[in-house]
Amino acid sequence: MSYLVLARKWRPKRFAELVGQEHVVRALSNALDSGRVHHAYLFTGTRGVGKTTIARIFAKSLNCEQGTGADPCGICETCQAIDAGRYIDLLEIDAASNTGVDNVRDLIDNAQYMPSRGRYKVYLIDEVHMLSKPAFNALLKTLEEPPEHVKFLFATTDPEKLLVTVLSRCLQFNLKRLDEAQIGGQITKILAAEGIAAEPGAITQLAKAADGSLRDGLSLLDQAIAYTGAAAGAGTLADEAVARMLGTVDRTRIGALLEALAAGDGARLMAEIEALAEVSPDWSGVLDALAAALHRIQLRQLVPGIAGADDAMDVAPLADALRPELVQLWYQMALGGRRDLPLAPSPRAGFEMSLLRMLAFRPVDGAAQGGGSEAAAPAAMSSSGGRGAAAAARAALEADVAAPARRAPTVEPAARKPAAAPAVAPRPATPPPQTRAPAAAPAGDASASRAPASAPASGRPAPAPGAGLDASAWLDLVGGLVLRGPVRELAAHAAFVDWREGVLRLSLPASDDHLKAPFLVSQLAQALAPALGDAPQIRFEEAVASAGETLHARHARERDARQTAAEQAFLSDPQVQRLMRQQGARLVPDSIRPYDEG
Repeated sequence: MSYLVLARKWRPKRFAELVGQEHVVRALSNALDSGRVHHAYLFTGTRGVGKTTIARIFAKSLNCEQGTGADPCGICETCQAIDAGRYIDLLEIDAASNTGVDNVRDLIDNAQYMPSRGRYKVYLIDEVHMLSKPAFNALLKTLEEPPEHVKFLFATTDPEKLLVTVLSRCLQFNLKRLDEAQIGGQITKILAAEGIAAEPGAITQLAKAADGSLRDGLSLLDQAIAYTGAAAGAGTLADEAVARMLGTVDRTRIGALLEALAAGDGARLMAEIEALAEVSPDWSGVLDALAAALHRIQLRQLVPGIAGADDAMDVAPLADALRPELVQLWYQMALGGRRDLPLAPSPRAGFEMSLLRMLAFRPVDGAAQGGGSEAAAPAAMSSSGGRGAAAAARAALEADVAAPARRAPTVEPAARKPAAAPAVAPRPATPPPQTRAPAAAPAGDASASRAPASAPASGRPAPAPGAGLDASAWLDLVGGLVLRGPVRELAAHAAFVDWREGVLRLSLPASDDHLKAPFLVSQLAQALAPALGDAPQIRFEEAVASAGETLHARHARERDARQTAAEQAFLSDPQVQRLMRQQGARLVPDSIRPYDEG
């Protein structure tokens, strides 16, 4: 009993039957119809996208007994012989097995003879990049000026390995990876023709697992039919059975993992992983699905109009509950865990550590410093549970916008002059905190232990509500705001232009246009409200000469000044000069740090 696999049974025999690759079909069809056929073509692309199929159809179009054209008849003896792989003037050569220069010389010698039956002798060399360099060099002259009756068709998955001299002698066509819709449509068509019932979810999973290769998709379809026992008129290609075969997981399980992470519930997270382990999934595939879900969440947060619908998983509650910067962090952890999975003691252990890493790296608990929604959000998530957790967390996150007005300010303590300290302080093992808690004031000095609620952290007074604001006061104001993530970057890179009648005009470099997202601008306006009397209307302008210095630029300038002073103080020290002069000591580059960095 012979059985022809679906990938061979449904191999296209005409250009019109090809799925995708319209750019290649159009160019070849026009060349065939106009008679402007080049002597050498190179088809590149990943496996299973139609390189060899297109080459065979092209050879059939050249030699069809009904005449040269883009639409061979398919019924003449030549067309049928090419479809069956037994046409004498179509020589298919596997370059992986015939890599040597002797094989190429035999090919060149045979190319001088006229075709036996057709108009053209066609050489189809698959995986041509496997030829050795001497073999390529032997082929170059014939490839550039072949006999009129010879056409060369090359196919490769790795064009980077081809010599430039070969590429310059060929017309090159890059075949695209097929998208899931194209593969799914072809699978649906084949199942209908074969009389096999299938659930839409099963087709979607197969199209996704094909990874851009239609041949891989049809091979997986053959495997799924055998696994489920589906056949014409009997059985159904079920979604659950295909998922079990592929080792994939339901996206609702991915949502449950993310909800447990958002709630900070380690016990629930481990219970979800245990439930996943019962179906023996492909753990790397689960991390891929997790990264894909985080991608959809981030799209909904930052570019809501682009976020695609996903019936199996509603990302809206998670998009509302999670901070955008936390989603980015988890996404990078998912990719890193996917990369490191082969190094783990076991795939499951590597997967668990990836999710535990996400659980460990959470926003700092700000409750001990006078309030902070970072602590409130996980608590709200765990107390309300499920989708109600999203609303509670969202309320906590929205409260964080107005937090700068309620939190007690932090003031840098006076610099302490070290006694007989060396000229160079050692580089700290960890970066120093940006702000420090105020020094304890004497018991009798009540005024020293409290600061006005509107005072910035830098110690410089902010302008009174409604008062005039200039470039210098703007730097003091934004320097005292308690901001995090992208909104802090927006404030630091925005230069002051003008402030009047409730309208704040700022200038932002074109390279920072991504910081103009509406939700970031709204957060900055709310943070400025306590100091300006009301949330300003923020308008951005192109770079203007009147724009003031940015907080980022001021910090960089002050840092450079401190660094220069430290280097000058070190090099002017008599002991250092003596060591350099008498002992031949040399300064290690980038080893000097100012005292304040210690």
